[in-house]
Amino acid sequence: MRTLLIATATVLLVAACGGKDDAGSAGAPGPAAESLPTTVPPAAGTPPATAAPVDAGQTTAAATPAGPVTGLGGRTGELVNPDNNAMVFLYHDLAGITPRIDRWVEEDTRVKFAPAIDKPALRDTVRAELEAGMAAVKGAGVIRLSLNSANLSDYDPTYGEFTVRALAPSSVVTFDALGQKVTLRFGNGRTAQIWRVPAAEAQAIRDKVAMGYNVDLDVLLVVKSVVPGPAGGTITADVIEYEMRETRGGTTIARVRVPQA
Repeated sequence: MRTLLIATATVLLVAACGGKDDAGSAGAPGPAAESLPTTVPPAAGTPPATAAPVDAGQTTAAATPAGPVTGLGGRTGELVNPDNNAMVFLYHDLAGITPRIDRWVEEDTRVKFAPAIDKPALRDTVRAELEAGMAAVKGAGVIRLSLNSANLSDYDPTYGEFTVRALAPSSVVTFDALGQKVTLRFGNGRTAQIWRVPAAEAQAIRDKVAMGYNVDLDVLLVVKSVVPGPAGGTITADVIEYEMRETRGGTTIARVRVPQA
């Protein structure tokens, strides 16, 4: 009897040890391969996935870089709808070109056509205005600009987007003053001009922009470079964000932040 009990206990002990080894073995197989999540690359020719498009009243917060917006050389000053003179002043400041203030004073019509006796006082007035204007643009690298036409295209269902043609790489805004011509170009126009919208939302936008109605555009720009020229030059700026409004009623169509490289 004693021998039988020992043999039974030994069998039970071996069975228990064998069960523990099976459950905790490093070589034990895990879940079946087909049950694990996988990432499949898109087929050749498939358009890359894009962030959710921006609709009216919405923004894509991740598109704007963190921190303050700075322009060329770390400039943080901001100009709001600068006039022709201000853009000429800014061009000179960005390019490091000494402004020809003496010449500008003499060419000012108030001085040019004034009686000789009044010229000295008028020269002082005009000079003071020009110097104040130059001082006002010092350190400016950010521009808020209103355009009276977004030149919005019709909706393209193939690509699921509108084109804001006023921001295209070929579009320019010119400023003429003081015998100088300054051209403003959009450095990231290829990206900025594309406004992706789901097909389900496109019709509502088209309804807001009825046939014959114009679309105003307010753009936030950051200066990236300047190229001097003989009678003016070119300022290149990237579009950070913009807002489109229907001109007739002022209805906001969209607020869009442009992905930055």
